[in-house]
Amino acid sequence: MMRGGPGQPQDSSPAVPALLRLLGRASLGLGCSSCAAPLRRASRSPAGLLLLLLGGPSSPPAACLPPSPAMPAGPPPPPATPLLAWERVLVLLSCALSALGAGLLVATHALWPELRTRARRLLLYLSLADLLSAAAYFYGALRDFGGPSWDCVAQGALSTFANTSSFFWTVALALYLYLTLVRGGASAAGPGLLGLFHAVSWGVPLGITVAAVVLKKIGYDASDVSVGWCWIDLRAEDRVLWMLLGGKLWEILAYVILPVFYILIRKHINRAHAALSEYRPILSSTPAFQPRTSIADKKLILIPVIFIFLRIWSTIRFVLTLCGSPAVQNPLLVVLHGVGNTFQGGANCIMFVLCTRVVRNKLFSCLCCRRDDSLEPSLPGSESRRQIHAAFPKDWDSQDSEWDRVEFSST
Repeated sequence: MMRGGPGQPQDSSPAVPALLRLLGRASLGLGCSSCAAPLRRASRSPAGLLLLLLGGPSSPPAACLPPSPAMPAGPPPPPATPLLAWERVLVLLSCALSALGAGLLVATHALWPELRTRARRLLLYLSLADLLSAAAYFYGALRDFGGPSWDCVAQGALSTFANTSSFFWTVALALYLYLTLVRGGASAAGPGLLGLFHAVSWGVPLGITVAAVVLKKIGYDASDVSVGWCWIDLRAEDRVLWMLLGGKLWEILAYVILPVFYILIRKHINRAHAALSEYRPILSSTPAFQPRTSIADKKLILIPVIFIFLRIWSTIRFVLTLCGSPAVQNPLLVVLHGVGNTFQGGANCIMFVLCTRVVRNKLFSCLCCRRDDSLEPSLPGSESRRQIHAAFPKDWDSQDSEWDRVEFSST
């Protein structure tokens, strides 16, 4: 029913403006002020209300409408840790030195057959893993990925496989030396053990890497758990599990296993040295033969210490990433992580080439293009190898002969 005084325009039913006012207050309550204007315009006439309801020109703007649940937005890419130019140069230099050191270890194995003992064969496989790891890290740091790509996945897969394999071979070398020197000589570490080392140290990393690639877990990690290269995708829901399987679990286990094995080996050598000194009381009391910190003692301490020092920065950044701490982007921590993860091959070269007299003298003789037999002491003989727990060579007090015995104890 239409009501109004004389000369006044007829208005619509009172229910219509009331309905519009209710809709306008609801739109303002949702925080969309632009929706109230078309509703107010629509209240001027019933035709405007009809256009509004039919979705005409007076309909609310699209910004006021709720997002469609059919098209959920994906997780945004994580903010990247900036990699400065000087940081990249240091990481690339570390990769190059590591590749050079690993290549030198491979070359010494190829050039001199007399050095091809079982211990050094394990070192050869460790060097091959370090060589692959250094090459993958070099490409990743040089490329400095800014997002997911096919070569990011390829580089991440290669570095995951090589790095995890390096952990296994490092522990395998320590286990072999322990079994050979402490648990009964070469008979305790027969050929079957070497096959087991191959199956575990190559097979387990390969299986983990293939599974990670197939399930699309390897990708861009924003340099929070790397230094320019790709590893586990930080947008994966189960990224922590794959970070552990892809390296961190084996890295943390190596922190515990390596010190235990090398401490036990060192104690065994010290006990044998003390037992030998009982049969040589005159020499033991002579100042020239006073016990000194031997090369073997130093190496048995330095090997786990150097490994932990190089790798601990990666573990620290892993923990900081899980905690969401901004300290993960600290430049010093980034450099220590980059150099520590990439210099394993160089550290092994220093320990097992430059600090091993037999190999060092052969290398220097080869580089100087001359042969000096006086610089090449013979390796421990087969008789001393068979009697590794019963007797020691006469030059046991030599600083180098102890480590030669540890490293060249069996062929």
